[in-house]
Amino acid sequence: MTMIRTALRPDTDAAGSEPQASHDARQGHEARSAAAAAWGGAATSLVGLAGVVCGIVALAGRSWSLSLDGLFPMVGVQLELTPLGGLFMLLTGAVAVIVGIYSAGYTRAGHLGGFPLAVMPIFVATMLLVPAAGSVPTFLLMWELMAVSSMMLVLAGHRRAEVRSAGVYYAVLTHLGFMAILLGLLLLSAATGTTRFAEISFAIGDVGHGARTVIFVLTLLGFGSKAGLLPLHAWLPRAHAESPSPASALMSAAMVTLGVYGIVRIDLDILGPGPRWWGLVMLAVGAVSALFGVLQASVATDLKRLLAFSTTENMGLVLVALGAAALLTSSGMRDVAALALAAGLLHLLVHGSFKMLAFLAAGSVQNATGLRDLDRLGGLARRMPVTTALFGVAALGAAGLPVGAGFVSEWLLLQSLIHRPAAGDTLMALTMPLAIGVVALSVGVGVVTMVKAFGVGFLARPRTDEAAHAREAGAPMLLAMALAALVCTVLALVPAALDPALRALGRTLPVPVATLGGVVIGPAGGLGSIAPAVLAAGMASAVILAVALSRIGSRRRPPAQSAAPLWACGADGLTSRMEYTASSFAQPMQRVFRGVLRPEADLSVVRAAGSAYDVEQMAYRERPTDAVEAHLYRPVLRLVRAVAGWVRRAHTGSVQLYLVYGGVGLLIVLVLAR
Repeated sequence: MTMIRTALRPDTDAAGSEPQASHDARQGHEARSAAAAAWGGAATSLVGLAGVVCGIVALAGRSWSLSLDGLFPMVGVQLELTPLGGLFMLLTGAVAVIVGIYSAGYTRAGHLGGFPLAVMPIFVATMLLVPAAGSVPTFLLMWELMAVSSMMLVLAGHRRAEVRSAGVYYAVLTHLGFMAILLGLLLLSAATGTTRFAEISFAIGDVGHGARTVIFVLTLLGFGSKAGLLPLHAWLPRAHAESPSPASALMSAAMVTLGVYGIVRIDLDILGPGPRWWGLVMLAVGAVSALFGVLQASVATDLKRLLAFSTTENMGLVLVALGAAALLTSSGMRDVAALALAAGLLHLLVHGSFKMLAFLAAGSVQNATGLRDLDRLGGLARRMPVTTALFGVAALGAAGLPVGAGFVSEWLLLQSLIHRPAAGDTLMALTMPLAIGVVALSVGVGVVTMVKAFGVGFLARPRTDEAAHAREAGAPMLLAMALAALVCTVLALVPAALDPALRALGRTLPVPVATLGGVVIGPAGGLGSIAPAVLAAGMASAVILAVALSRIGSRRRPPAQSAAPLWACGADGLTSRMEYTASSFAQPMQRVFRGVLRPEADLSVVRAAGSAYDVEQMAYRERPTDAVEAHLYRPVLRLVRAVAGWVRRAHTGSVQLYLVYGGVGLLIVLVLAR
């Protein structure tokens, strides 16, 4: 017995010491991860705070410039802070501050590695320097650094095939857009003889109409691709869906707005005012993007993909506002054009607030459940009540309903579109009603989309064990989402908070900004004005009164004599299989807009064993597709593959043949030069 006890004692000690060592190692790893998360989140927030300070300084009218000629050979770096750039720096910095707080808790939960966490402050810094660029080379340098750092965040989970595919789409479409911007800005610099934006603005009058038109088309295409507008939009739903949620919030709430900054800075501020068809093209691209984005969002079941298509919709509405401003300016209606421009810039601000909150809430859901599919979620209102309430604030803003963050800007946009054009202006008489219809349809379908996301994903019964056992997000994540919800509430109810920014822009842009003041917002003169805070107070009072009356009525009701289960359309013993899924909820929309969505149908039939006629199981499924990809991208890809195959056949490995190629090429160059 003694020998046995002696033999077993070392084994027992070893068995006991191994878990202790493993426990200590795990605790050490968690401590290092928590420290790294805190430092990374703090760095992101500090860089964002610097952007907020610089933006406020610029909006206060204290512009400054800085030249670092020795930083890069030949071109150097020129920085210039203007009120317009300050607005975008303020937006980007505010988003970064909140996302930095959120990412500390998100990283601690193990959903963001050390490398992406180190890239995030760099990504924020490059986004802040884009609107501060004072010259064409500096702008292009910061734009490309922003693209590269954001692509690193997109590829954070590169081990998954979906992430790699999203990275390829993002790289190709982003650099196609960059090539268009590069060509446009190089042509602009060559035509004006300078690379500094301040000097270009003075010399633009000497540039011919043809050159200005080419620059307009190239820059609209390039900046529109970054904003997620059609036709170079396909990267956005893939990259935003597959990126870590803090990166998705940064890209959707801040990065895409810099595409709009490029359009305002180059096409409206420097090149404008242009011919009427410029505004018509901008309005048409914005309208198509808004409708296409909201329709794709209405049938999407992936929560982050839904939010990404919603970004395309909202950037389309912003471009509708900018196009309307250009058209109204050309018609001599400068006050109404100012209102449309103010509506577009306001919508950028409010979209950044509610879209940031929506992506952060989606990240909390994915953190708690590991799911993004609305068809597999549900029951989160009980398991994650705070996240549910905060996502509700974001959904209300995205739907454009009263007391939501998006209501004020969309109201102003409609007010600018309904004003009667000048007598005899047929183009305006036809264009503005169509634009009103686009905005109204986008808002209506947007309401359906957010009802689906919130109702099916959060309020319905849980459909999987992961959703049924979800846990509320950690304190840093909840704090960040609460701050974002506070920003949404302030922008929705207190329009006076936006007054200083718009007045500062009125001193910079070629049209004045519409009058704002107090709690009332609307066109100058008061016609069509609205008081969001008063409206919210009235709605709250009505809800409180209805609840009070219902309780008084229930107290006066005689007590029930007996209790029995009620049939109530199958509500007795309700299960998740009796409720709408996200797919079934969106089915009517898919049927109505079938010609646009072009769904792909799959029918699978499993026959009974030993029978050629009896069917054991049958499944039918429709998946909406991207019609632009199917009819634009795929034919181009087929053409590229065909050309590549032809070029491959020309490479035989013969040196003599290659010399012939070189000689023929040189001869062609000489003939063209002659």
